Parts: sequence; structure tokens; C-alpha cells
Amino acid sequence: MKLIDDMPEDWREGSFLGRLLLAEGPTPVLLRRGEVLDISATAPTTAQAIARGHTASLTGNNLGPLDALPLNDDSALPRLLPPLDLQCVKASGVTFAVSAVERVIEERARGNPGAARTIRAALAERVGSDLSAVKPGSSEAEALKSVLIEEGLWSQYLEVAIGKDAEIFTKAPVLATVGWGDQVGVRSDSAWNNPEPEIVLVCDPTGTVVGATLGNDVNLRDIEGRSALLLGKAKDNNASAAVGPFIRLFDETYGIEDVRNAVVSLTVTGKDGFVMSGQSSMRLISRDPLDLAAQTCSSSHQYPDGFALYLGTMFAPIDDRDAPGQGFTHRTGDEVCVSSPRLGVLRNRVTACEDAPPWTFGISALMANLAGRGLL
Repeated sequence: MKLIDDMPEDWREGSFLGRLLLAEGPTPVLLRRGEVLDISATAPTTAQAIARGHTASLTGNNLGPLDALPLNDDSALPRLLPPLDLQCVKASGVTFAVSAVERVIEERARGNPGAARTIRAALAERVGSDLSAVKPGSSEAEALKSVLIEEGLWSQYLEVAIGKDAEIFTKAPVLATVGWGDQVGVRSDSAWNNPEPEIVLVCDPTGTVVGATLGNDVNLRDIEGRSALLLGKAKDNNASAAVGPFIRLFDETYGIEDVRNAVVSLTVTGKDGFVMSGQSSMRLISRDPLDLAAQTCSSSHQYPDGFALYLGTMFAPIDDRDAPGQGFTHRTGDEVCVSSPRLGVLRNRVTACEDAPPWTFGISALMANLAGRGLL
């Protein structure tokens, strides 16, 4: 597996921000016109690089062309790290119509995949599977809400799908994400789970969107399905937040319209020969990406080191992997590829959370490393 094969189709033209693990420690780098620049002397973290503004104008020590660096997914150095460091990692949920219906199914099934098929058919007959024509927070949405309540079909998931307030939650602690080539974790006590291929916005401390990357918001459907109050256990686990390979910075080659028009693809390849694929079109998102960013950072909540925001997915796999009606769930060893032509490929292999490398390098360790290198 070579990183260069998973880069965006126009990676020599755009500007990308990322992190490498060098012998000295974690190092922010800027990829510009195919060359990798070590920018740690002026911006010791990617969060600081973004906060400076005009990130694409940063300069640094040239480490050479990206395709000449021996970057891969093993323990050799240099090694690609996830591009986020001090940014808070947030996520928005139920932002697509299909996703909204599947969340209702999870809630009704109480985490039982066998019951999901019957509930899915009944709900589609009563409500339909397409809520995309309803603008969240609109008068039409309020009218639909009233009808659903009268019919006993209202759900907390439909509230955030068509109500005025988006679901925004914290996906992972600072420095806890995993990147391209890393293992991604699924709790061993989960029997119904799936990847969630998403675009992740990256924002500066003012909430301004400055770039985007790919993400896998690993989801444990059985645990969240038992109760929405178990969202933390379902979403925030060791190695459960994947991002990368790089942050594509907004410039003349890529911007928010490219995010709005992106198609995110997913392929899962199992050691058992099972293959699942699908796509998620950002044109079908119910809430505009900039609205989701604005609902995350406002006068009621600030992020002085900036934040990353998973935008949600319409992809909720229902393909049967084992017994009929049981739907899809991960197995150890699954290779998961999240891709979009302008952002590249985020490639990970599934393992149990307990078997993934433990998260040990936190904020204190990073500050000590940067101070020891004279970068603070």
C-alpha cells in the first residue's frame, strides 16, 4: 500500500496540510505543488498553522517531493499521522434523509438487527424514505412533525433531521484521531456496526471553514439503538475516529462548492471475501455545510484551537453479510476505503478497540515534545 496511490487526483495542484512523524516527533507539513515543507518552526501544530490564516503562504524546510518520501502504513519513519492535532473533533448526525430513517429504525429495533427489516418496511410505508424535500426548521417541517406525532411515529432522530437545531456532538478528544493506514477500532461487544464515510470540515478559531478532509465516523448501531444516551459509548472509543490523509486547504483549486458537490464513496473488503460498496452525494445533505459549522461555533460555544466537523452520511448499509435480515456488521480485518476524487482515499483496517494501539500521546506529551525541540 502506497500513500501516493491514495492521494487526490490533482494533488500536485492544490495545497494540503498534514502531519508527519519524524525522528524528532510529530511535525506539521504543508504539501504545495508536490513538495513537502516542514513548517514546524513557524507553526508547531496544524491548529496553529490554520489559526495564522493564509496557510498556503507558509514556508519551511523542504523535505522533498511527496512521491519520493517512503511514507507507508508501517512503523518506519517518516510516517503519516492524522492531520488534526489540537482541534476539537466534532460531528453532526442525521444530516441526510436516509440516515434519519435508519436512526429511527435503530431506535425502534432497540439494537436488534433482526427486527430492523420489519420496522424498515413499515416505516417506509407510513412516512416514506425521502425527507430531503423538507427543509429543516421550515413551516413544512413543523407540519410534518405534527402529523408524525399524531400517528405515534415521532422520534428524537427526526427532530434533528427536520427540526431547527442540528445534532452536534463531540466525536473524539483532542489528539485521539487515527489517520491513513492506521487501524480503526470497533468495540468487541458490538454485534451491529458500520463505517460512516463522511467529509470533515476543518475550521479556524472563528468558525471559518478553511479546508476539508475525509473521515470515518465509526458507528455502533446496536449500542446507540438501545438508547440515544449511549451515544458516547457508541461513538467515542479507541481508534474510532479516522481522518485524512491530508486537509485540503481552500484556495483557487478547491472550495466550499466542491464540498457541496462532492460524492463520497465507500468500499469495505473483508477477509471472508465479502465486498460492500456505496456512495453518498453531498448534494442530498439536508443542512448546508456552512450552517452546520455555524451551529457548532457561535456566541454560545467557542473553539480557541479551531475544530473539525464530520458532516454526516447518507450511507447506512443494510446489505446482509451473514443471515438474512441481519444486515451488515464489521469483522476484524475488514479494509475500509473512504474516497472522493478531490480529497483522496482514507484507508483503514478494522480491529477491536482493545486490540488497536492504545492512545497514549496526549496534550501533555505533545507540549513536552515541542518544548524539548525549542518550538514553543
